[in-house]
Amino acid sequence: METRKPVTTSRMKKMKKDGTPITMITAYDYPSAKLAEEAGIDAILVGDSLGNVVLGYESTLPVTLDDMIYHTRAVTRAVQVPFVVTDMPFMTYHGSLDETMKNVARIMQEGMGKAVKMEGGEEIAATVEACVKAGVPVMGHLGLTPQSLYQIGGYKVQGKTSRQAAKLLQDAKALEQAGAFAIVLELVTEELTELITKELSIPTIGIGSGASCDGQVLVFHDVLQYGSPIIPKKFVKAYANIGDQIRSGISQYVQEVKERKYPDSSHAFQGADDVLTFLYGGKE
Repeated sequence: METRKPVTTSRMKKMKKDGTPITMITAYDYPSAKLAEEAGIDAILVGDSLGNVVLGYESTLPVTLDDMIYHTRAVTRAVQVPFVVTDMPFMTYHGSLDETMKNVARIMQEGMGKAVKMEGGEEIAATVEACVKAGVPVMGHLGLTPQSLYQIGGYKVQGKTSRQAAKLLQDAKALEQAGAFAIVLELVTEELTELITKELSIPTIGIGSGASCDGQVLVFHDVLQYGSPIIPKKFVKAYANIGDQIRSGISQYVQEVKERKYPDSSHAFQGADDVLTFLYGGKE
């Protein structure tokens, strides 16, 4: 097997220049990150979507900095090659710059992440710039920004009006100018995504934004249909259905235990003859 070199921000920028698509997946723990690396993924996002996907919340808002550090640490222990990016959770980068930098430092030092991701455009450009100057790679996130879900009125496609499109393009350029190494575009119209991607020198990573991005990101659980219930999403293509396999496997286990078919003698351990004599003969 060919040895892969660790993916870096400079390598991702070169991939954009060379027209080589960047593959990214959102994962939250050691086994999923390990499997993603073995499958050849370029980058892993430890997303605050873990709130919805693995913690059972209705949105990303309840996710804490400690949650993100805990899950990032699990992912970074698993991989050597993929570039690991961690979401800054809700309201951890909108206060004072000093407080933001402390939060970012915890992600990098305790979680061992390689970069952080922040939602927003011009309004966070100064924060992005400060982090970059401090040596922290920052990925931007525009379009549908889940942390602003209640403000924007739900899961809606962004950039459908000329006003929205102009603002998103302006925000993308502001993030690039601030030093972001890449930008996630979520649920942005195809036409606007293509324009933004052409206008920027940094990679765009799309989710529900069409094929013209420099890369794509999907959630591990969506790609594999791992969970219950599975909520269909137009922009997701499922490549496996392990949820059904897991459910079926556990159901069979339950049935065999109830019917005393498991465990059988092949799953048990036998003692030496003197132990058996002691147990059933009543003498040492």
